[in-house]
Amino acid sequence: MSQIDPGTSSWLRLRNDREALRLFLEHGALTRSRLGELSGMSKPTATQMIARLERAELLHPVGEVAGSRGPSAVSWGVRDDQVTGVAVNMLDDGIQAVLVDALGAEHPTVEVPTHGEHRSPERDVGRAIQAACTASRVDRRTVETVVVGLQAAVSGDADTLSLTDSLPGWPSSGSRARIETGLGVSAMLENDVNLATMAERSFGVAQEAGSFALLWIGVGLGIGIDLDGVIHRGAHGGAGEIGYLTVSAGPGEPGAVTTSLLGSAFVSELAGAPRYPAGLAALADDDGALRTIAERISVTIEPVLAVLDPQLVVLGGPTSLAGGGRLAELVAARTRSDERPMPEVRLSSTGDSAVLAGARSRVVEQIRTRLEDRIPTQ
Repeated sequence: MSQIDPGTSSWLRLRNDREALRLFLEHGALTRSRLGELSGMSKPTATQMIARLERAELLHPVGEVAGSRGPSAVSWGVRDDQVTGVAVNMLDDGIQAVLVDALGAEHPTVEVPTHGEHRSPERDVGRAIQAACTASRVDRRTVETVVVGLQAAVSGDADTLSLTDSLPGWPSSGSRARIETGLGVSAMLENDVNLATMAERSFGVAQEAGSFALLWIGVGLGIGIDLDGVIHRGAHGGAGEIGYLTVSAGPGEPGAVTTSLLGSAFVSELAGAPRYPAGLAALADDDGALRTIAERISVTIEPVLAVLDPQLVVLGGPTSLAGGGRLAELVAARTRSDERPMPEVRLSSTGDSAVLAGARSRVVEQIRTRLEDRIPTQ
């Protein structure tokens, strides 16, 4: 976008139009009068802003509001068919995807199988985009951006991936570039646990926390680190990859990688569940199993507590959700100390789609930025 000198009529008009668009995105459909009230602008100015945004194909009339006196007033809303995006979660055995529009409306989540498929970044993400568009009956050509959650350490600036055990066909460098070039979309690759942590900060149990750590217990383990609302990724995107840490499961026991102590293989055997996570429903009623898991969690997060000293620890992922609030209570009891203040331990409230929810919120942000950039400068 070309630069406009601050204080000029063009600059003021652009600033007002951007503010108007934000108000429509925040409040939904608005009449000219209501836009004037929210923006502090006169009705004539509000009318001009609406007219400019309509010419830019950002707004359209969506209905009428009956007034106490006089004719009904037209209400206007943001067009959700101009720019869309897709949120993607790459799982061990498939891909989850959901279409995202500027209004953050609900769209169906699709499951894309990967077994027996040829794998590559552009093919995996391309199939996910197409499936999401088909499920929502949206033109694929409107998709301009995608956010992909990966079970890997992601260095976004360098476009490199590491610890990619669950991503066959994905190279260690250049995956984002291949997606963008091959599919014609803007792509953001992010660690899946970091996305779940963003969701917990935005609308989960950590909204008020100064800092917190989200321990994700699933097929593998990971920790998302939020420091005053900022995700700590480390120099190469590897911060929080606690599943590769070696610890002792108890006094006198040999060291083991934490994934062996708490990963899906151990939890499934402990719960007598043939399939993970589908067979974990009975875990919440097995207090002995929960105590064993809680003991191993306390050993696993001890280094995190010592180094980061977070205000809150959030338990997320399939195992934590199956264990429920009782598991959080047991972990809190295990980590309690008379020697130093300890963090509160709480169960995640973002559900089993936390990764996708985090990706979805990032897509909404990107779509809205793109819509703002479409406001004409003249």
